[in-house]
Amino acid sequence: MSRPHTPLIEPDEYFRTHTAPADLAANEQAMEMFVAKHRAAGRRIAVITSGGTTVPLENQTVRFIDNFSAGYAVVFLHRQFSLQPYSRHYTHSKNCFLDYMSLNSDGPLTVDPQYSQKMQEVLVKYQKAKQEETLLMISFVTVTDYLFHLRSAAFIMGSMGEKALFYLAAAVSDFFIPAEKMVEHKIQSDGGGLSLTMEQVPKVLKPLVTKWASQSFIVSFKLETDPEILTKKARLALNRYGHKVVIGNILTTRKRIVWFITNDTEETVSLTNEELAEEVEIESKIVPNLIQRHSAFIDSSDKLLSSPKYLSV
Repeated sequence: MSRPHTPLIEPDEYFRTHTAPADLAANEQAMEMFVAKHRAAGRRIAVITSGGTTVPLENQTVRFIDNFSAGYAVVFLHRQFSLQPYSRHYTHSKNCFLDYMSLNSDGPLTVDPQYSQKMQEVLVKYQKAKQEETLLMISFVTVTDYLFHLRSAAFIMGSMGEKALFYLAAAVSDFFIPAEKMVEHKIQSDGGGLSLTMEQVPKVLKPLVTKWASQSFIVSFKLETDPEILTKKARLALNRYGHKVVIGNILTTRKRIVWFITNDTEETVSLTNEELAEEVEIESKIVPNLIQRHSAFIDSSDKLLSSPKYLSV
């Protein structure tokens, strides 16, 4: 089946012709205060995006944040009502949240003893993040919401230089209907078949890498079903957009094995059967690897700036 070709909208044109979300200014102010606080403290900051249309990304991305809490402040740009850091241990469970609690005979509410140790560990991490204000939650609903907030985050994070990390796991739609082409009233069902012409969502990774956050360490995420094409597609993306790393995985094994793919290297990170049985999360191995790569990137940037070539400019 063929489809009519429509020219790809350039990012600048998209932002010029679409209305910014109503909460953008307030969220920009919150991000500016957040970045200023943690820049002054010498802390690195990660912008992690999550949500959209692909459900399997949600759980992994939130687990990633839980494991990333040491050493980084995190701006979490997520789909509204999707999983949340820390609480995901209980909201994304086969048990109802109320099953973790019980009532004593005299009335007070208590945590069931079999769950108390785990809940205490999560609560300590959550309260530490709140006390140190290391997690800023910003939600989006539409593609337009997401793109405007991502661009603003990139501009604001510019002051962080190479200490900024972007982990782009949001699965935003590939196509959309521009606001000026939407009908004003409800589409009636008595008019026969429905035909829609959609346009491609602008590719913002290129300006993010080259203009908006050019000094940042930028990582994208690629989920495939065919392992034969994963590396090839990851390298195509790296060559096209110029970012640093693609973290790739296969749908059926995404909780057990991932690949760190760069232009000239490929590293496999996986869990053993014993680790799977002990419910170790793959993110506990992803995060140290990514932090190590980010640290090497910062070191190489520092050495470049201190080289005679730059000192003599």
